[in-house]
Amino acid sequence: MRRKVIAGNWKMNKNPEEARKFMEEFVPLVENTENEVVICAPYIDLKCLVKHFKGTNVKIGAQNMHWEESGAYTGEVSGSMLKSIGVEYVIIGHSERRQYFAETDETVNKKIKAAFKNELKPIVCVGESLEQREEGKTKEIITTQTRLALDGLTPEQVENTIIAYEPIWAIGTGKTATSEDANNSIKEIRDEICKIYGQNVAKRVIIQYGGSVKAGNAKELFSTSDIDGALVGGASLNPEDFVGIVNY
Repeated sequence: MRRKVIAGNWKMNKNPEEARKFMEEFVPLVENTENEVVICAPYIDLKCLVKHFKGTNVKIGAQNMHWEESGAYTGEVSGSMLKSIGVEYVIIGHSERRQYFAETDETVNKKIKAAFKNELKPIVCVGESLEQREEGKTKEIITTQTRLALDGLTPEQVENTIIAYEPIWAIGTGKTATSEDANNSIKEIRDEICKIYGQNVAKRVIIQYGGSVKAGNAKELFSTSDIDGALVGGASLNPEDFVGIVNY
């Protein structure tokens, strides 16, 4: 049975002191959860969080990384750098990275391979825009993004990749796909993985939902057949709100 993985994406929020205070309040509230809990914080917070909360059941992740190990890439951080300070997870291909920083399916694929090279667990984002949804292209977009993201990976690597289905039109808007629609889209992603890697791999892949997930809708979303947790944005910034999702 697949476990639930609930990851908070803080985006560009919280300095190290704010991050530490959050975790001091949050960690005791989730110590008995059966779910995997991850906080994906800005680079400036990562070393502090890993140091102060090592040994707890909350894992620390980055929000991005470069595919090269080193070089003339001003402002970038490599997978080996993240690994060296104890980071375990990394978000790759978030829609905001694609929209504002010109990330492509090709660079997403390169980053996933670099993540595995450095023993980091990738959380790979896929999702359609409102325009694409209204044109009936949801399945085409999300299955293509999934296929290109996983291109060239071994079956074992695919099993250890977390996919986050995040319909772009639901991120930070207060709108949420119905549990049925979200589950159906995640089934389509799983079916695409099955076509390429087989049923045994597909049934082991963790696929989250992301898009205005809150304590009030978490239970309904997580009770479906194929939704394996969530990648949570705004609601992960407040300990009480995030706890309500983790302990749904």
